[in-house]
Amino acid sequence: MKKVHYLTLAVSMMLLSNLVKAQQDAMFTHYMYNTLWLNPAYAGTRDALTVTGIHRSQWVGFDGAPTDQSLTLHSPMLNGKMGIGLSVLNDKIGPTASTLFALDLSYQVKLNQKSKLSFGLKGLVNMYKNNLSTLALDQQNDVAFAQNVNSFLPNAGAGIYYYRERIYIGVSTPKLLENKLGGDLGAASKEQRHFFLIMGTVFNLSKTVKLKPTGFLKATAGSPIEGDVTGTFIFNDKFNLGAMYRTGDAVGVLLGYNFTEQLYLGYSFDWSMANTTGKYNNGSHEIMLRYDLISKAKAKIKSPRYF
Repeated sequence: MKKVHYLTLAVSMMLLSNLVKAQQDAMFTHYMYNTLWLNPAYAGTRDALTVTGIHRSQWVGFDGAPTDQSLTLHSPMLNGKMGIGLSVLNDKIGPTASTLFALDLSYQVKLNQKSKLSFGLKGLVNMYKNNLSTLALDQQNDVAFAQNVNSFLPNAGAGIYYYRERIYIGVSTPKLLENKLGGDLGAASKEQRHFFLIMGTVFNLSKTVKLKPTGFLKATAGSPIEGDVTGTFIFNDKFNLGAMYRTGDAVGVLLGYNFTEQLYLGYSFDWSMANTTGKYNNGSHEIMLRYDLISKAKAKIKSPRYF
């Protein structure tokens, strides 16, 4: 009985911690394929109409664990001088849920024949709700959990993105405003402003094998800087095999395959190293699908595109 009590206590602490942090942006192991959500300047940089969908099931086997879905669509316009993108993100943790809709616009400056610098703006709304009153509590009269919240939260973001065929680096903040979510959870119950530094490159190891290292840093006021490093081997520009490390949180593996020049399917599994989570779940699974719609007028676009 004592073991069950400790397990229940640990699980409850995990849920409460994540309810308070529900205002933070969802993160994906396939972040390098979900760049538009992190940085609006990425819109239109693939020279094609690109559609990307990602589903993440975190802490499998744990009731109320986070689940996230992301769908992004972006394309160049005005002969590649600008880009436009649309994004939808659904994030659910226990009794809380957020659905975000975003519109991204970018303006691209050609620095030379091989590189461009892109500037982007993001406008978004967060439809946030929680049903904290449905939680089973020891103190049923706790005011902080006595009411449900439904909030409509407009926001804006900005970013800069430098890129060429085999390298990129970007700086961005998807949410400039720290909107209060509502309810009585205090100052912690608000959207957090995150700053992201993303980067990646590709280089040849042999005629048939390439290595693609990518990474990001996330800075938030009052929290330690978080980082993620991923190394992916690319075989014959078809099969991808990689490994990732997220500071203080998780390690994982990534698999991917280019079925055609336009269609890519990816899967990842990561295992939490945190003492409060790793003991009580069966890891996290993620699957992503990306499709590039290339018009006949753009048939000469260089393929493959690594970012």
